Amino acid sequence: MPNVFKHSADFITNHARPRPRNRKEYNREGTHEPMNRIHDPAKKSVTLIPGDGIGPEVIQATRRIVNAAGARIEWEECEAGARVFAKGLETGVAPETIDSIHRTRVALKGPLETQAGSGGKSANVTLRKMFETYGNIRPVRGMPNVPAPFGGEDVDIVVVRENIEDLYAAIEHMQTPGVAQGLKLITRKGSEKIIRLAFEFARAEGRRLVHCATKANIMKLTEGLFKRVFEDVAREYPDIEARHIIVDNCAHKLIMKPRDFDIIVTTNMNGDILSDLSSALVGGLGFAPSANIGNEVALFEAVHGTAPDIAGQDIANPTALILSAVMMLRHLGEFEPASRIENALFFTLEEGRALTRDVAGARGVGTRAFTDAVIANLGREAQSCVRREYHPIRLPPVSREPVLVKTSRRAETGVDVFIESGLETEALGKSLEWLCEGTPWRLKMISNRGTKVYPPSRALSDCVDQWRCRFVLRNGAALDDAEPAILELLRRLHGHHRWMHIEKLQEFDGVPGFTKAQEEE
Repeated sequence: MPNVFKHSADFITNHARPRPRNRKEYNREGTHEPMNRIHDPAKKSVTLIPGDGIGPEVIQATRRIVNAAGARIEWEECEAGARVFAKGLETGVAPETIDSIHRTRVALKGPLETQAGSGGKSANVTLRKMFETYGNIRPVRGMPNVPAPFGGEDVDIVVVRENIEDLYAAIEHMQTPGVAQGLKLITRKGSEKIIRLAFEFARAEGRRLVHCATKANIMKLTEGLFKRVFEDVAREYPDIEARHIIVDNCAHKLIMKPRDFDIIVTTNMNGDILSDLSSALVGGLGFAPSANIGNEVALFEAVHGTAPDIAGQDIANPTALILSAVMMLRHLGEFEPASRIENALFFTLEEGRALTRDVAGARGVGTRAFTDAVIANLGREAQSCVRREYHPIRLPPVSREPVLVKTSRRAETGVDVFIESGLETEALGKSLEWLCEGTPWRLKMISNRGTKVYPPSRALSDCVDQWRCRFVLRNGAALDDAEPAILELLRRLHGHHRWMHIEKLQEFDGVPGFTKAQEEE
């Protein structure tokens, strides 16, 4: 298997990378100051993004606790989310915020509003993609006095989610006015990065089991590629047990036997779903932290949303963001204050005297009172807190050059042409067969929504106006370059049928690089 890493044995720690400086920096209030201001070189600069809804409240609570714990942090407060969208910037991220993250290399952010279905970009996705934070690490850990209907205090799982590609690459097209298509993009390079990160994270925390959750039984090329890369990489980590599991079975077993899991590595959408499901094992999203890890930049945030219905009421639970800050401090090498905060938080929960209202109901305390309690408990340790010996995650440096995966033999055997048509199936098939006469092509089949409908089968298909028409070379021939023949085929189709896009049918070293339709022979 090609190795995407320049020097697989040459590791770096997260916090050791030098940080380029800009001509502007920000003070604690977020205003610009000149570079010659007094700067404490012992402190690490962190971009702070309050966010939307309950974001400013939980950010303020977390900031107070981090400062009280003695962490060597300087904050640069910046904007992203709703207020930036309101200024007409469709990315949802202010240029000053981008500048700050380029400078600090680390950000702690509150939840950001996403404009669902309106055509605007997600500010969260913008940040992840811009800084290539390819690894989303989401720990799920049982906590004292927190009701957990399916799990318990001994649940300790980490979901490591690919963060850049898959369906979340957001490559979508309207094929016809009534048919939308999304491209599920899985790459060998992206898969190898996230899978190595999962194994390195396991080593950093002394874990011994990594599950790979895919839907490779159905999506044999995309999710199948992820599975194959996992199997290749796993052989380099003989000290860690590696298992593959079908993702729906994984969801079932997380509810039935959550203690059977340690680390789960998976694709983007699978990871989004499994991590939210897993958080329910320990009390919900209010207790779910996360880190977005890249080789240059790391972004830390709670998994939960903006919760606008309770914003400004002093009832938000800041636990998830506090734990995200703990992850951030360990990333920065601030292990002692990270442990102090984690211990104080768990002691506060274990003691049960100051619990937030989502846990304790009407007798619960507000955000500020809970924060005060955690600060007062700094230096105390919970009896139920499982202690680990944490180490920096070793990130292999990744080549930024495009990776060309070479094969010994590549051949083109046909082409799928996607056509918009309101014709009946039989009429469309006859028309395409007529157009193929006298050409190197023959119409092998037509499918609709993935099921073969022509030549007629026994399938009871409810068809739409988008048809996948598969043309193959006559007599099973294959060409090293079929493009001239494909262009001639499209020329013949032009004027008779409206086509949207094509996909070459290719073989790599004799292995088909395409799937068959349901019922296709």
